[in-house]
Amino acid sequence: MRTLVPASFTDEGLFLLDTWRRENTTLVAPALLAFEVTSTLRRYVYLKRISPAHGEKAFEEFLRINVRLSHQRGIFPLAWHLAKQFDRPRAYDMAYLALAQLRGCEFWTADERLYNAVRPKVDWVKWLGHSIQKRSPTPRSAHSGNRS
Repeated sequence: MRTLVPASFTDEGLFLLDTWRRENTTLVAPALLAFEVTSTLRRYVYLKRISPAHGEKAFEEFLRINVRLSHQRGIFPLAWHLAKQFDRPRAYDMAYLALAQLRGCEFWTADERLYNAVRPKVDWVKWLGHSIQKRSPTPRSAHSGNRS
């Protein structure tokens, strides 16, 4: 969402997406990403946080992002386990972490609370708030945005 609707870390998210595009990095996310983005953009338009035209443009841009949506069966049982392990209220946030764990890839997020909750035990979680210009993302990255 940070790359579609201006917010904190929009520039960092755009930089990271551009880097991944240039390096031909495969992006993966749980299939629920498509529903979350669609729902959030629609809610922003409905609440007049963005104009209908901006909503349409953001939705079209989302559809152009080359991300593989995973329906891997193991994601949701692992998300449930991780939500309990890290004492998180929402298992859907943990679905992104679960997929990254299953795929053995980095997990990038703009959600600082989520990052802070899991980072002490999971070193492959990356937060957009850190200076990503100095980092080189590894191939294959799962990603998540901060929900508003």
